[in-house]
Amino acid sequence: MATELAVHKFLQEDRTWQLKANCLGVDPDLFFPERGASTREAKEVCRGCIVQQDCLEYALTNGEKFGIWGGMSERERRRIRRSRALARRSGGAATA
Repeated sequence: MATELAVHKFLQEDRTWQLKANCLGVDPDLFFPERGASTREAKEVCRGCIVQQDCLEYALTNGEKFGIWGGMSERERRRIRRSRALARRSGGAATA
């Protein structure tokens, strides 16, 4: 049942922003470098992309653990998720 709900949610998401992405048509392997390999080229494709923020939010919302999304590596996205989680906890504690 949970799998069916996840598939339903996936099909309902609006991902039309992907059609405007700088990476459209670029080899996907560029965005999934081997561990320790440079991410510079992938991030360069993302730089100046009009949907960079949409891409980053998609990755954060969907828990993408691999690859470059919105110009950020897995490590950089992990920092954002931690920071947001701390802010939510702090905000919740401050209002409670």
